[in-house]
Amino acid sequence: MEERLFFIGIIAGAYVWLTSVLKEKKTLEKPAWFRVWHGLFTGGVAFIAMMMLAISLESRWNPTHYDGSFTLRQFIWSLLAAAGGFVWGIFKSKGTQAEAAKADESLKNDVEWSETISSAALLAAVMMFFFVQAFKIPSGSMRMTFLEGDHLFVNKFIYGFRIPLTPKRVLPFRKVERTDVVVFRFPSVNPAELHCGDVQYGKDFIKRVIGLPGDTVSVNDGIVYVNNKPMTNESYASYVDPGRIPAPRNVVSSATYQQIWEERNLGRFYGESIRDNFGPVQVPADNYMVMGDNRDRSCDSRYWGPVPDYMVKGKAWFTYWPPSRMGFPH
Repeated sequence: MEERLFFIGIIAGAYVWLTSVLKEKKTLEKPAWFRVWHGLFTGGVAFIAMMMLAISLESRWNPTHYDGSFTLRQFIWSLLAAAGGFVWGIFKSKGTQAEAAKADESLKNDVEWSETISSAALLAAVMMFFFVQAFKIPSGSMRMTFLEGDHLFVNKFIYGFRIPLTPKRVLPFRKVERTDVVVFRFPSVNPAELHCGDVQYGKDFIKRVIGLPGDTVSVNDGIVYVNNKPMTNESYASYVDPGRIPAPRNVVSSATYQQIWEERNLGRFYGESIRDNFGPVQVPADNYMVMGDNRDRSCDSRYWGPVPDYMVKGKAWFTYWPPSRMGFPH
């Protein structure tokens, strides 16, 4: 979302700057230029309004978050709205260009609105990129810690401020710790890649950190072991199936198993048979192993491998909706 807001802020700011340039050159004193410029303003507002509406509607139909700027469908609908707004703006300004005072007042209003949109969008983009992001739980993989449709804030600065256009962070308050609930971008570089029955590229996931860099992690009959010790205090974990799935039969060497896991192919290789009997694997440097609290219904690191540190966006912080579930997660 922050990329979209940044894009909107830049476009609105560019309109303000270009308006000042054209006013200095007295270009907008010409009726035809004034009508076109006012049409561009109304078209831009229509584009932004339709984009926000399309994002809102698609988030309801498909609540999974994407990290990309726009989907093609959102962009097409927004362009159509922009075209309609452009025509409407030209039509509404036909009677204005003959009166210089009214034209100047109309242009002043356009600039003021553009400045407001630009500053608000850029401020929101900065806040979401560096500090706090709103997130909606898309599935039941984290039950009962989070339920589908819960809205929460993600603390994006606790692990450090991300430097734009780089994977680096600076000034971390603390490192990622075991049992932290984190939001991260799905670790896939191929948009056509299928994991857990669907394309996950660009989506934001929320899971609990189980393995830190260098940890050896395994699952035996549903019980998680870290460095050969069972995690006995997993009060957050839930199991909905009465039985456990037997271990895979087609056993490979430990080195091959580790390689398949790091290449994100373990789910394809073993399917559901690794749900309750997994590993052991060693978490690579600068990576984490994550799992959903709803262990029997979670598409997580067991199937698609480790999560690189630079893809972690932040720590789940506070549930703000619905009111009955407000509070800090455990």
